[in-house]
Amino acid sequence: MNIRRRRKGVIGMVLLLLAAISLSGCAGGKSAADTVPGGGGGTDSGGGGQVTITHYTIDSPDRTFIEQLIPEFEKQHPNIKVKVEKAPYEQFDSKLQTLIAGGNSPDVTSHYGYGGFAEYYNKDMLLDLTDLMKEDGFDAATYSIPKELMEIYKVKGQTYGIPVNIYVTLMMYNKDMFDAANLPYPPSDYEDKSWTFDKMVEDARKMTVLSDDIAKTQYGLDFAWSERDMKPLYFGAEPYSEDTWTNGGVPSETHFDSPEVIAAYNKLFDLIFKEKVSPTSEWSKSVAGQNGDPFVAGKIGMTVGGSWILAGSNDFPFKVGVAAVPWGGNDKVRSNLFVDPLMILKDSKHPKEAFEWIKFLLTDEIQEKSIELSGGNPPVNSKAAESYYKHFEGIEPEDIKKVIEGSTKYGFESYNHLVVHYSQINDMFINEMQPIETGHKTVEEVMPVIQKKVTEILNR
Repeated sequence: MNIRRRRKGVIGMVLLLLAAISLSGCAGGKSAADTVPGGGGGTDSGGGGQVTITHYTIDSPDRTFIEQLIPEFEKQHPNIKVKVEKAPYEQFDSKLQTLIAGGNSPDVTSHYGYGGFAEYYNKDMLLDLTDLMKEDGFDAATYSIPKELMEIYKVKGQTYGIPVNIYVTLMMYNKDMFDAANLPYPPSDYEDKSWTFDKMVEDARKMTVLSDDIAKTQYGLDFAWSERDMKPLYFGAEPYSEDTWTNGGVPSETHFDSPEVIAAYNKLFDLIFKEKVSPTSEWSKSVAGQNGDPFVAGKIGMTVGGSWILAGSNDFPFKVGVAAVPWGGNDKVRSNLFVDPLMILKDSKHPKEAFEWIKFLLTDEIQEKSIELSGGNPPVNSKAAESYYKHFEGIEPEDIKKVIEGSTKYGFESYNHLVVHYSQINDMFINEMQPIETGHKTVEEVMPVIQKKVTEILNR
């Protein structure tokens, strides 16, 4: 399972959490969308006739909560109706293609399936929002969206997506295991240069207990940083050429068989087979199930992954904290960003009305309300983020704030959003890397094969 889709692995946990939460109704009221330049422009579109726009999303409570926001939007925009179209995660991309091919294209969506922004862009599915934003007078600062996040979904100076949520990479740790090992908690400050990869491994050794009795075995670390093809970046090795990020996700070169990339993978697999501070995938399945998380089972001291691992932390049977991802050798990148943009599809029949809906979802009030309704989705709106920091019981809000801000500063957007043909690349990596993960092949044996197959996929 790729790391971006570890979110899928915690869906069961999220569902349990949300089942215990009484979702609040949405009261009417004036939104910032009514006061920004161009706000409310959809109310007289089409000569005053009513139109219906479709928002396409995955059928999961952390996404379908938007249905509860529709009455408030429709009250403010009486001529616009919003319909939510849903699909299971596994069917998201295929259903989207079917809808478009059948002339029933949704108006608004995001890359919630296997594919990402680059795939959508290169299939010519997306509407260039640049002129629409200019005509509207749209200013990201009005919605407290950090300027650097708006740059992610630009290609050749044109905007194709507007961020709505931002997930980062962070460390979550088991305070009970740290206390039992008499270890100080790791820092949340990304500028603390003493917190390094090697220091993390040292702490992990002190919390690792190996035993023939699976009930007594525990590991100090589960370092699930990013997608499989992106992991070398943490150590400063770049597997894709720099032009990948400026030309719509099509790299002119790849370097998966380079000495630097091979050394990076070896350092990660050494955590399992040499240092023995991290679990094998077989052990993780044995204690947590096929898609479960051994950290949630209380068997891991530190886990590094997407910030959706915070979901459900209020119900963990042990005390938890959050910390910075340690320094690993790349002074610019320590965090993998997963910024979810809202995009208008090129075949939308009502782009202006769809844009009104997007602006509504970005306002301070709605972004803050969405945190509770979704069970903890992190808002892109920096004002609403203050409420997000306080959402998780038992974790210091200041620590969450430091971690989110530091991760954003030292972050790079996930490759699965930015590289073409990513669904195929990801499937290939899962298959080819399995023998390394089970200890049957070495990194040196597998990476030349991966390099060849990546090239073949990109050249199709």
